[in-house]
Amino acid sequence: MSNPEPTGPGRVQHQPMTAQYPELPGKVAVITGAARGMGARFAAGLATRGVHVVAGDLDTAAMTATADELNTALAGEPGAGRIKASTVDVTRAEEHTALAQRAMAEFGRLDFWVNNAGIFPFAEVPDITPEQIRATLSVNVEGVLFGAQAAAARMQPGSAIVNMASVSAVRVRKGRAAYCSSKAAVAHLTESLAVELGDQGIRVNAIAPGYIDTEMTRWIQDDAPALAKALDAVPLHRIGSPEEVFGALLFLLSDSARYVTGHSLAVDGGSRHV
Repeated sequence: MSNPEPTGPGRVQHQPMTAQYPELPGKVAVITGAARGMGARFAAGLATRGVHVVAGDLDTAAMTATADELNTALAGEPGAGRIKASTVDVTRAEEHTALAQRAMAEFGRLDFWVNNAGIFPFAEVPDITPEQIRATLSVNVEGVLFGAQAAAARMQPGSAIVNMASVSAVRVRKGRAAYCSSKAAVAHLTESLAVELGDQGIRVNAIAPGYIDTEMTRWIQDDAPALAKALDAVPLHRIGSPEEVFGALLFLLSDSARYVTGHSLAVDGGSRHV
């Protein structure tokens, strides 16, 4: 992977990935929460490398627009994969099953599943409502379990599942009790899934991002004092790029990680240690 250089306070220049994984073309992936943000980046990056993608999101219009835009951009690239837009409510197990069935119907196989969908509520402990905690656990934790169940029922040995955890699984922040606890559950669930699905030859890992340049962290980057405080907790003293998270995903899906399972790969500039 290329080594981005800071271009401003805490910012990085996004540079293309250089790692090549020749085993990926022709594989098929399902990605949830793919209409925007990291999910859309994952879909674009995998399709560029010849992976066909069934991309799901609760926002049907946004997911369709994203898929159309990406397919148009990829139309001139030899060997690029196709992206099929789907609607999915990750809190409903049967909708994960429908995603998996579409992958099989469209492409005849299912190699990768990326549980990317999630929500980020902000509320201090006295103010967390029953609705907030239920919604957070339903989307962030149950959504991972349901996705893994649907994927494992159709995957062959050598397939891989990647869940989106967070550095928040091990670092506590005020106002994020619901989110942090849900991501801690994802990290532990990843280990449990790896143990149980190992008999099928299915690997299960997680990515644990820290501060990444996405819509979710844009408010920090636009607030100089908040950015300075955030970077004090990052040994590399910069915000990470989506490309760096995608690099972790590529590795975990690839044959280079064929003996890696039950692991949460931190992409956080070292912030989990501060």
